[in-house]
Amino acid sequence: MTYFPDYLKTYPNMHSSFPFHISKNTLGHGFRAHRHDFLELSYVIEGTGSESINDVNHEMRTGTFTFVLPYQVHEIFTDPGQKLVLYNCMFSMDLLMESGSDPGLSGLLGEMTALPAYVQLHGQDQQQMLALLEEMYQEYNGTERYRQTLLKGKLKEILIRFDRHRWKQAPLAEAAAIPLHGAKTHHSVWPIIHYIHRNYQEELALSFLAAKFAMSASRISEVIKQTTGQTFVHFLHDLRLRHACSLLVSTEMSVTEIAHEVGYGSYKTFSRIFRESKGIVPKDYRKAEHHRRVT
Repeated sequence: MTYFPDYLKTYPNMHSSFPFHISKNTLGHGFRAHRHDFLELSYVIEGTGSESINDVNHEMRTGTFTFVLPYQVHEIFTDPGQKLVLYNCMFSMDLLMESGSDPGLSGLLGEMTALPAYVQLHGQDQQQMLALLEEMYQEYNGTERYRQTLLKGKLKEILIRFDRHRWKQAPLAEAAAIPLHGAKTHHSVWPIIHYIHRNYQEELALSFLAAKFAMSASRISEVIKQTTGQTFVHFLHDLRLRHACSLLVSTEMSVTEIAHEVGYGSYKTFSRIFRESKGIVPKDYRKAEHHRRVT
């Protein structure tokens, strides 16, 4: 059985209409091994250390830009006597995926399995990336008109510049020799995972996904397990139950209404699966959370 460290399931604004958050952080003792189902980028402003992504290590110093895919296990280490100061930006796959036939920046996800997850920037490139991130940070903390549109545009520019630098530092001729970050991840799994994230409230079955994505049900099941560490069924339940927990705490919706809202056909099925996962029925979970928040 594969072991996965801490599973971080949320970040500020994750459940809003614009699932995006950027912060500036100082790490004196690194950050524990963890994974999450959202995308994350980081950029080192000062200090030295290292980072491990799926057991592949790289150095971190001023100018190191890292792009972490969903479900990759990563950990940060700060060098003795140092503090790593860095920007961290967390956001949903939705911001890279476009509607219709436009693939947007979704190609970044597949290519990450064959190229390094980081680049080391120098000189003018380093200053340009820092300026872009500082602009995005200031915009995020402001209230100007079209703020979200501008933030999305800046995010895409930052990722495009990262991708161009990555290809320059690792030409195609050398790609075969590059250690794979998440080598078990099949490139075509990301549109499937994105689809599940967007439609978990609907009735979903492997047979439906197989027909939609022209892949066998067994292969879809396999790549989801390789990527997320969960079976398709557990992955689907996890997304639904996280949404349910949020609704139980933040709304006055009945448990039956919540069951239907997150994708379960009946209260009985929802209550059983919730109890198996949380060790408590939904009504008692709501009471316990309300009590915890007022004490």
